[in-house]
Amino acid sequence: MQVNDVVAYIQADRDRFLADLKEWLAIPSISGDPAHADDVRTSAGWLAEYLRGQGFPTVEVWETPGLPAVFAEWPAEDPGAPSVVVYGHHDVQPVEPLEEWETEPFKPLEKGDRLIGRGASDDKGQVFFHTLGIRAGLAASGRQAPPVTIKLLVEGEEESGSAHFAELLRTHRDRLACDAVVISDTTMWSADVPSMCTGMRGLAEAEVTLRGPESDLHSGSFGGAVPNPLHAMASLLAALHDDDGRVTLPGFYDDVVPLTDEERELFARLPFDEAEWLRTAGNSRAAHGEKGYTTLERVWARPTAEINGMWGGHTGPGGKTIVPREAHAKISFRLAAGQDPRKVQEQFREWVAERTPAGVEAEVRTPHGGVRPCFSPIDSPGVKAARRAMERAFGTDVLFTREGGSGPEADLADILDAPLVFVAVGLDGDRIHAPNEKVEIPLLLKGAEAAAYLWEELATALR
Repeated sequence: MQVNDVVAYIQADRDRFLADLKEWLAIPSISGDPAHADDVRTSAGWLAEYLRGQGFPTVEVWETPGLPAVFAEWPAEDPGAPSVVVYGHHDVQPVEPLEEWETEPFKPLEKGDRLIGRGASDDKGQVFFHTLGIRAGLAASGRQAPPVTIKLLVEGEEESGSAHFAELLRTHRDRLACDAVVISDTTMWSADVPSMCTGMRGLAEAEVTLRGPESDLHSGSFGGAVPNPLHAMASLLAALHDDDGRVTLPGFYDDVVPLTDEERELFARLPFDEAEWLRTAGNSRAAHGEKGYTTLERVWARPTAEINGMWGGHTGPGGKTIVPREAHAKISFRLAAGQDPRKVQEQFREWVAERTPAGVEAEVRTPHGGVRPCFSPIDSPGVKAARRAMERAFGTDVLFTREGGSGPEADLADILDAPLVFVAVGLDGDRIHAPNEKVEIPLLLKGAEAAAYLWEELATALR
């Protein structure tokens, strides 16, 4: 395939591509707001009809107990070619506060090289560049079908927790059988430093309640003579980390996949300005965390424990000299590759039980099973193929990142038993989830170009 042929097709199709994307962005598919459930269904229907018009032989809207996903399949010319699932989502975040938007959130606006509107980057725009990439690849090669079987799976509940997604995958596992899963729902380092994500951290949460006396007590009569649940909670949480910033739960690090020397070297090549990063972190005064790791390594590839809230006793105006009857705290753990959220929750439960003092009763509640981390080794065939495709499109070295957040990617990898490959062109500055969400149009077009090259790279790499 000639690079110029792909680029020429994409440039010639630019205006039509953007006009179609704007039409989709105008649908307010906010999955977290029940008032917009019909809009999410409209979005699914719009996408299904669009994909039929793009030439996909099979297009279906898959219902769930909640909101629908869209599935489309385009078989390869060669029946023995690999199959690839492309995952994204068509639902979007709420738009408040409206007064901070430069334009109406669902009336997308081109402003120079930017397209502003809810979903422009997360994730309709990044789903959409694949449709242009497929067309460009077919036009440049003269093929009637792609070199791999492409299966698009576009979820409708990602922004509201993907509550039914795992079951959807299990129900349609045979239809979704594949050799790799391409994820286009992440970001690059910057417009001039293209990168690929290779993993996302998981999440485990817990709430602790410590109970002492049956009622609040007068501190003059009982203080210093009976256990104080707030004192016990403060001691408990202070012991959650050691002096090197490591989490003290026994076995907490046993399953963590360590960073390789190559990954650390590639992270170090990123132009990271820690002082500027601290300014974006609420003007934090210093970097802090597990000893022996850089800030990027801590955020992307190491597990953490955070105290999200702690309360109990008298918190109103004025004094109230009591020994409170109970204390509460909320804890969250960001999990690195290899860790299991349920195992970590149980480790925490046992740790609390062992450290609760006599006279205090502990209860640990876990609101849900958590989110598993996901990880793609940088030397895996799919990642190497995608890196080649992106380097062809961007004309420069592609580096690697990870992300500190969580999503349904681990379910895709586990249930479909396929490796993950992250190919995305969003930026941290795209104001994802915030007012004035935008996407850089030149990057969308580069994403389409990379997608055009991706299929032939994967056709060779996955055999």
